[in-house]
Amino acid sequence: MDFIEGEILYINKPLHWTSFTLVRKLRNKLCRNLGVKKLKVGHAGTLDPLATGVMIVCTGKKTKLIETFQYQTKEYVATIKLGSTTPSFDLETEVDATYPIEHITKELVADKIKDFVGEIQQIPPAYSACKVNGERAYNLAREGQEVELKPKLLVIDEIELLECDLPVIKIRVVCSKGTYIRALARDIGLALGSGGHLIGLERTRIGEVTLDQCIAGEQVEEFVDALVIVENKN
Repeated sequence: MDFIEGEILYINKPLHWTSFTLVRKLRNKLCRNLGVKKLKVGHAGTLDPLATGVMIVCTGKKTKLIETFQYQTKEYVATIKLGSTTPSFDLETEVDATYPIEHITKELVADKIKDFVGEIQQIPPAYSACKVNGERAYNLAREGQEVELKPKLLVIDEIELLECDLPVIKIRVVCSKGTYIRALARDIGLALGSGGHLIGLERTRIGEVTLDQCIAGEQVEEFVDALVIVENKN
């Protein structure tokens, strides 16, 4: 493989790793094996540390394709706990409020999630990489500052209820670039007259790239060691 000229790798990001950690480990390993000081390596869509799943990583001249991959449809499997919320809308922060769930049924959930299919306006989480006056929103939120973000237009192509074991539900979501599944968990909770936060997230597809095509993130360095690598002298 010629990583300097450019390669595209499909990787299953492990739980608790940041997207940057995955890219850094791959870049460092490739630089050592190639005997170079610098190499372009980038990914086509961030996953939160508490999420797992498909990441497309490009090297060399193939990094020019990153934007193309970013705009492809993505599929997620999300596990949501109803009846409680957290400031980050996931497990990064502690529960800050609880809500009634006695009125919620499987039928109600199945009916309400249909309302999110199509074009929707979504307010991103305060704990997000969105910028507010040049500052990342998550930095402001972690400092305890109030963060106001404007709604963004996005598209949800499909939502399917996979499991309903109240107060926990599992859904499959097919959506456009820019969708925050954590925010969707919040909004589904609100639509159900309760609250909700994300307790598990796996990205199962980007475009036509699925999980079964991915290298396990923990094995990326071993994968590179096992390759016959072409060293580009140009």
